[in-house]
Amino acid sequence: MRLNRILLSTVLVVVALVVQVSVLARLQLPGAVPDLLLLVVLALAFVYGHTSGALIGFGAGLLADLVPPADHAAGRYALVLCVIGYLAGLVKPESGQLRSAAVPMVAVVGAAIGSTLLYALVGALVGDTAARHVGLGSLLFTAALYDLLLAPFTVPLIMAIARRTVNDPVAEASGGGDVSSGWLASGTGLRVGDQRGGLRVRATRNRAARAGRVKGVKRL
Repeated sequence: MRLNRILLSTVLVVVALVVQVSVLARLQLPGAVPDLLLLVVLALAFVYGHTSGALIGFGAGLLADLVPPADHAAGRYALVLCVIGYLAGLVKPESGQLRSAAVPMVAVVGAAIGSTLLYALVGALVGDTAARHVGLGSLLFTAALYDLLLAPFTVPLIMAIARRTVNDPVAEASGGGDVSSGWLASGTGLRVGDQRGGLRVRATRNRAARAGRVKGVKRL
């Protein structure tokens, strides 16, 4: 990943995690908590692709695993978001822009349900049965509902911001370097042409001067 993408992804992930922990988690909504961090990973994966999506998802999930009040094993949510980021990145088209809003909305619902199921499955493997006591069915429904309601206000905005980093200024500068080198080459050609033109002008003047001197001798 390029430096500007890493910086942007880090800022968005940190802001999303702060908002989720300090605001969304305190709303006391029934069922699941709106997962703003998941939406950020999805939006970035839609723009950057599956490899970057997996890396961003792993970093975001690991940060969520370590930040209080996390009460589960470290690496659990990192695994979930890594898989979700990779799968979401596969949705990215060749042009880098999604033509229909239906695709990201379906992906949001699928990611909300898939992340909840995968999180519960990993928890069951490590002996965490909290999902059974809360009710997995209600968690799936509320997670999909909350994320779907929150997605139109977050995913398009994050995707628009992320697209600004696709055309990397460093790459453009290197491309500009090629252009400038070509410009220098053409500039050198122009200077050489000027020098040649100057030589031709001086040669013509010298011939005219010599002819004038000969005519002058004849006049004498």
